[in-house]
Amino acid sequence: MVRQSLIEDLGKIIKKEQIMLNEPMSAHTTFRVGGPAELLVQPKLEELADLTAFFKERNLPYTVIGNGSNLLVSDNGIKGAVIELGRAASEIRVEGTRIYAEAGAMLSKTASTAASFGLTGMEFASGIPGTIGGAVVMNAGAYGGEMSRIIKEVTVLTPEGTKKKLSPSELKFGYRSSCIAENHYIVMSAVLELEKGDRDEIAAYMEELKKRRVEKQPLEYPSAGSTFKRPEGYFAGKLIMDAGLRGYSIGGAAVSEKHCGFVINKGGATASEIAALMEHIRNVVKERFEVTLEAEVRKLGEFK
Repeated sequence: MVRQSLIEDLGKIIKKEQIMLNEPMSAHTTFRVGGPAELLVQPKLEELADLTAFFKERNLPYTVIGNGSNLLVSDNGIKGAVIELGRAASEIRVEGTRIYAEAGAMLSKTASTAASFGLTGMEFASGIPGTIGGAVVMNAGAYGGEMSRIIKEVTVLTPEGTKKKLSPSELKFGYRSSCIAENHYIVMSAVLELEKGDRDEIAAYMEELKKRRVEKQPLEYPSAGSTFKRPEGYFAGKLIMDAGLRGYSIGGAAVSEKHCGFVINKGGATASEIAALMEHIRNVVKERFEVTLEAEVRKLGEFK
């Protein structure tokens, strides 16, 4: 239970309209499921260091999220505080062939901004429903591109509350991974290095990628994108399909018939049903093919 005195003290750091109590996380995740966060705050970047210090002083655990596009939040919600880096921390600035983007900036908007300035290299990210911060954390990628190839520098907030600039080599990028989570850093902003290109060609390629997504992905349903990471030497979606799980459902959670790599909320799903379906998929694929699928979706809160 978050005490009123804590809220009053918190109001000295951020405005009241940036503070929400018992906020349903279903409104903050692309799966559209999840119970309430005891406390959810939406700070500006310049408020972040003071905010995290405030929570640490009061021994209040906190979780940092972006657009909630890669999260599965428990039906019981999240204890403590949720720091959502979104619209209040979403500035995008273009300087020559470089783009400065705050952590809460949407990838799609950043990619379209790049295109409008005739900058190429970020087209792959135009349809990824996440933020710059989340994309850095997991080295997001699609259609042969990934963040590690366009990042020049990332500014993070360390657990000690200091700002630190990291180069691509220091970020230790891997497949859907970086050093951010293991070091408990919070991404504040990123500098992207792109190249000059032809505006019409960039727009045409982005339109082509959009058509591919519409044709192959279940964009009409809430989901967290690709549910599992690509196992080495395989494709998760094909393994799931070959295991006979196309369309398999538990309650309102289902394996997409359009693309078996997606678990979707076909209507009224709970987080528990989605988690149970993910576990069933893992078990069946392991039994059939001796391949262990690793979730790309991150769970928050308590699950049975």
